[in-house]
Amino acid sequence: MQEPINQQKPKASPATVPASNTSRRLEIRFPEELPVSGQRQIIKDALSSHQVVIVCGETGSGKTTQLPKICLDLGRGTINGGRLIGHTQPRRIAATATAKRIAQELGTPIGQDVGYQVRFADKTSQGASIKLMTDGILLAETQRDPQLRAYDTLIIDEAHERSLNIDFLLGYLRQLLPKRPDLKLIITSATIDAKRFSDHFSLNGKSAPVIEVSGRLFPVEQRYEPLEPDTKPDGKKSLKKLKRFQMQ
Repeated sequence: MQEPINQQKPKASPATVPASNTSRRLEIRFPEELPVSGQRQIIKDALSSHQVVIVCGETGSGKTTQLPKICLDLGRGTINGGRLIGHTQPRRIAATATAKRIAQELGTPIGQDVGYQVRFADKTSQGASIKLMTDGILLAETQRDPQLRAYDTLIIDEAHERSLNIDFLLGYLRQLLPKRPDLKLIITSATIDAKRFSDHFSLNGKSAPVIEVSGRLFPVEQRYEPLEPDTKPDGKKSLKKLKRFQMQ
């Protein structure tokens, strides 16, 4: 297993990605307050030289929304003349919400450059570059497209959940990677067993690199109410005190 990569790189200016078949251009900005933004050059370098990259990002690091943009900035995706960047989520609401957020950050309507597919709903255009979906959707696609030729990059998010769908996908992709040397795979999680994943996805005797990204901390204010609120003679809680408690 390779040592985790967590060195900081200099900040870079926003990138502008030209579309391959239109005059449109996407301006990609990375919020500097997100820890993953400071690691984007490290992630790009690792992805350029390895087929599989493992990102251990704590909650709040920004990995879910920024990794697809980093892939775009690297030259992946339909808009750069490639194929789809597939991004899986364990739940439908996460897939749809993430797609809308990435589309908002790129300044493009949902479905145009960033789309999503969940059960009974497919909002992905032919020219889309990023596709959010549940892991079950990607697993189902392996039946009609065994080599997943529609994608040039895959991001398996929340891999630590180890559901049946995720386990099947990880096993399937491990067998597929030698047949698709052009396919890039990013595995991310907040609480992942990095060594096991790195060893499992070792190719040509080289373990997959592990990149660690810190999370963000926020101040938490603790407030306490009395264990036994004041009551009226009839035994009911004071309405005024109850309203004040609900407004906090």
